[in-house]
Amino acid sequence: MNRLYDFLRRHPLWVDGCWAFVLVISSILVVAEPSYEGPEVGGLIATLLLGVVIMLRRRWPAHMLVLAIVTGLFQVAADITPLPADFALLVITFTVAARPERWPSRMGLVMSVAAPALNAIRWPPAEGGTLFNRVISAIFVGVAFCLAWVLGDSLRTRRAYYAELEERAARLELERETQARMAVAAERARIARELHDVVAHNVSVMVVQADGAAYVLDSAPEQTLNALKTISGTGRQALTEMRRLLGVLRTEESQVGAQDYVPQPGVEQLSDLVDQVRDTGLPVEFRIAGTPRPLPSGVELTAYRIVQEALTNTRKHGGPDAGATVTLEYGGESLTVLAEDDGRGAQQELYEGRGADGQGHGLIGMRERVGMVNGLLVAGPRPGGGFRISATLPLSGGD
Repeated sequence: MNRLYDFLRRHPLWVDGCWAFVLVISSILVVAEPSYEGPEVGGLIATLLLGVVIMLRRRWPAHMLVLAIVTGLFQVAADITPLPADFALLVITFTVAARPERWPSRMGLVMSVAAPALNAIRWPPAEGGTLFNRVISAIFVGVAFCLAWVLGDSLRTRRAYYAELEERAARLELERETQARMAVAAERARIARELHDVVAHNVSVMVVQADGAAYVLDSAPEQTLNALKTISGTGRQALTEMRRLLGVLRTEESQVGAQDYVPQPGVEQLSDLVDQVRDTGLPVEFRIAGTPRPLPSGVELTAYRIVQEALTNTRKHGGPDAGATVTLEYGGESLTVLAEDDGRGAQQELYEGRGADGQGHGLIGMRERVGMVNGLLVAGPRPGGGFRISATLPLSGGD
């Protein structure tokens, strides 16, 4: 049964052709009866035309409506009494009302009102029929036509409703996919920033210590030993932070040991960071203004990474005699992070855009971090030489 239904749905022309064949044969039998009073040739022509209307109504509904109206007017003009094939007028009315095009539907509605009236005027009831009988007959036929139009229009409305639901579902699915891609991109960017900060800072410290150890290897063994210890400690710290970052990428099954990952660094770890940088030979002055108080975790991490990146840049671009100053200022509604040095500073192309080699991510990462907590970052050369980075972080910018 289901196969038959699927077959009929795939071949609607065959279904309409069968109905057209039934109506045409019924009308031919009526025309062939001896009691038929209308013109036989005209009746056969009207029958065939209405059969075409039934068979092709789904493929060309508007054209078939026009053909049905023309055929109906031909019947009125040629005095061809109503035939079984005239049922096609009801069918085409339903068909055009069920389609989204509005002008054929309106034309079908007009035909639904006009056809019963013309039928009652052109072919009144047999002798003895009263005016009341004519009116009742016209109303009965008119109700049938209007009901066909209403059913078709209801079907059109329901189809449009389902189509809108499907479109909305598809749009929501697309938005969901877009949001998922944006979330993945944001997470990848966050991890990239974290990795950059961890690797750039710690590897820079290790390189400086390794160069110093190689320089004093023969003349100062104690300094060489201290440098190696610093390299070892810095490497362990870098590995610990990288484990924490890579733990974000693990599946849910492997998150059982999530307690092994250290918390994200904050302002309390800035003293250790400054001491680590001092051990590399860069003089750093660390100041705190205002009254320290608990901060949102996002603000703490942003402040730590800004200081870390600023000191890394000072070691890279400040020159051998550079010194740095780091100031944390606790305000009423914001935390201000000021990091500046008195070195030669970075070239302009290194802090505007992506850097001269297209690989500079430090200041770009700073701007992204500050933007995530709705803060403001100002970075550039100092008037008297050196480089300055100032970040204002609203205390409501992170959880």
